[in-house]
Amino acid sequence: MPERYLSIPEVAERLGTTERFPRRLIEERRIEFKRFGRHVRIAESVLNSYIDSCTVAPVRRIDRSRRAA
Repeated sequence: MPERYLSIPEVAERLGTTERFPRRLIEERRIEFKRFGRHVRIAESVLNSYIDSCTVAPVRRIDRSRRAA
């Protein structure tokens, strides 16, 4: 299946942000992007990888009441 390239508004919608956030990611070179003439696009797989890299796993709580003195 061919790679799907998303526009800035599509990326913003997927992230649940304004268009300013993906534009800032691009400007700061924090996400890989393609430039097709004047058009900037982000590959769907790149966006998925970015989302995965930003995922924070929950921390398991330690039950301190069971700790021996």
